[in-house]
Amino acid sequence: MNTISIIIFTITGVIIGIAAGFFVVNNVLLKNKKKRIIKDAEQKGDEIKKEKIFQAKEKFLQLKTEHENYINNKNNQLLQNENKLKQRETQVRQQTSELSRKTNELDKEKENVNNQKNLISKKLEEYDTLKKQEVDKLQHIAGLSAADAKTQLVEAMKAEAKTEAMSYINDTMDEARMNAAKEAKRIVINTIQRTAPETAIENAVTVFNIDNDDVKGRIIGREGRNIRALEAATGVEIVVDDTPDAILLSAFDPIRREVARLALHQLVADGRIHPARIEEVVEKVKKQLDDEILETGKRTCIDMGIHGLNVELVKLVGRMRYRSSYGQNLLQHSREVANICATMASELGLNPKIARRAGLLHDIGKVCEEDPELPHAILGMHMAEKYKETPEICNAIGAHHEEIEMTSLLSPLVIAADAISGARPGARREVIESYIKRLKNMEDIALSYPGVTKTYAIQAGRELRVIVGSDQITDQQAATLSSEIAKKIQDEMTYPGQVKVTVIRETRSVSFAK
Repeated sequence: MNTISIIIFTITGVIIGIAAGFFVVNNVLLKNKKKRIIKDAEQKGDEIKKEKIFQAKEKFLQLKTEHENYINNKNNQLLQNENKLKQRETQVRQQTSELSRKTNELDKEKENVNNQKNLISKKLEEYDTLKKQEVDKLQHIAGLSAADAKTQLVEAMKAEAKTEAMSYINDTMDEARMNAAKEAKRIVINTIQRTAPETAIENAVTVFNIDNDDVKGRIIGREGRNIRALEAATGVEIVVDDTPDAILLSAFDPIRREVARLALHQLVADGRIHPARIEEVVEKVKKQLDDEILETGKRTCIDMGIHGLNVELVKLVGRMRYRSSYGQNLLQHSREVANICATMASELGLNPKIARRAGLLHDIGKVCEEDPELPHAILGMHMAEKYKETPEICNAIGAHHEEIEMTSLLSPLVIAADAISGARPGARREVIESYIKRLKNMEDIALSYPGVTKTYAIQAGRELRVIVGSDQITDQQAATLSSEIAKKIQDEMTYPGQVKVTVIRETRSVSFAK
């Protein structure tokens, strides 16, 4: 028991010793480790502390530099503001000095003005006194009262003002004509220059040439039966007289004359001339002429670039070839009017095709056989409406002689083109008696004015030259006289185109060397 106890105590002591030794060793190791960790931490803390101190020094130096720069900038700004204030102060002093100087000058000028006012008042008083004295002297010398002298002065001023007003009116009218008509003149001149028509003059008589006078007897026939049959079939008067190698066909209708001419040509060429053959040939020629009229109308429309025209209107266009107006071939006149209308429409920015169409159709009323009681312009308008032409073209046709109101821009173009075509020298024929009478009336109108010594109508009545006495008419009165004569001619006479009135006033001094 003692031995076991001793062993147990021994083992227990060993175990306790081992445990105590382990505990002691472990504590020693832990202490060493703690010391090492604390030492490392202290080293790292010193490093971090040194780094933070260095960063703080750098931040301090940076802030110090920025602050110094800010202070320098502020000092510079203050210095600049101080310089500006000094300059402004200098300017204000200069302006104050200038203002004082000007104030002194104004005071002096004011004083001078007051002195001048006083002087003027004295002068006016002296003037009124002298004026009154002069008026009294003039009244005494002239034997006129102030009211009478004033009346004469007013009349003189009225005459002078009237002369100046007339001169101003003439200048204004000339300027207005130039400005208002400048574009129109350019368009009309360009149109006339670009249009080259062929003017054809026809008579109411057609000459049929024959080879010999023996043909005349065959045309007359036994007891005149052939010529009577031919006249009855054609409606043309056939004049067979002593004119060698010629027979005259007389009729107002050119189509009838053309039928008679073609029928005679075929009869003479065939040789068989008798009433039955005459009627047959005349009917055949009429049919041929109708076809030729239609072909002429179609060819004209193609040449003019006009499409979609009703066939009846095409026939009327073809019939115009055989009609004349005052000796001017109607088809040539209509073609010319169409071209002039198209040219002016192009210049004005309008549709030239519609203008050309209206110009070609404007005189179709002259070849229409329906309702001849109406004026040809109104009749032509009705025909155009009947065959579905546009209202614009119908109005241009009906208004080209101003018999109805113009509602289309084409209407004045057709009027102007018709006047231009008809006013061409040689385009139309007038009866010589009426022509001479018109010129004589024009000269008589001018001669009726006082101071006119001679008048001459020249350029086929397009210009009237009036010679006035230089001792009776002044230059201003001459200008007024030309306007009055032109207005009287316009009101009292009818004439194609326009009449230029030229008043000539000249002074001539004649002496002889002996």
